[in-house]
Amino acid sequence: MPLIENGRLIEDRYVVPADEDALPDGVPLLIPAERFLKEAEALKGRQAPVAVLWPNNRRIEEIEPYLGQLSLIALQFPSFRDGRAYSQARLLRERLGWRGPLRATGNVLRDQFIFMLRAGFDQLDAAKEDDAAHFAEEVGSHSVFYQPTGDGRPSILRARLGRVAAHGTTN
Repeated sequence: MPLIENGRLIEDRYVVPADEDALPDGVPLLIPAERFLKEAEALKGRQAPVAVLWPNNRRIEEIEPYLGQLSLIALQFPSFRDGRAYSQARLLRERLGWRGPLRATGNVLRDQFIFMLRAGFDQLDAAKEDDAAHFAEEVGSHSVFYQPTGDGRPSILRARLGRVAAHGTTN
C-alpha cells in the first residue's frame, strides 16, 4: 500500500516480520502488539527502530510503559465503520503525550483523511497512489475547525478567545 506522510508518498522503511520468523537485525521493524509485548525487554537493545502495530480492540494505555522505546505507532482500522483507532490516537496524543509518528493502517479511506489528521495521525496507509494528491487537496480545504483535537491546531473558539485576550476586544 502507498504510504502518505505530510501530503507526499514516501517509502515505508519498516519490515513486518511474520509471527514465527526471527527478527532481522539492522532494519526498522513494525511488530504486532502481541509479539511486541512478549518481546519488549529483548527489543530494548536493538540498534534499529522498533514500531508497534496496535489493534483497535486493545486498551491503548497498555502501551504507555513502552513509549520511550518506540519509533512509530501504527493504529488499525479494520473497517471504515469502526472508529476506535480515532479514540486511541487522541488518547496517545493528548493524554499519554506521544509526539512520535502515528500511522493509520487498514481500511483507510479518502473520505476520512481529514478526520484522521485531526485525530493526530501523521501517516496514512492509502489504498491507491493517487490518494496522495487527494490528501494534499483535503488538507488545504479547511483552514479552521470547531472541534479541538490531537493535531495541535487550535479550534476557532480557542483562536477567537486568544484574539480577545490579546486585544481586549472581539472586533
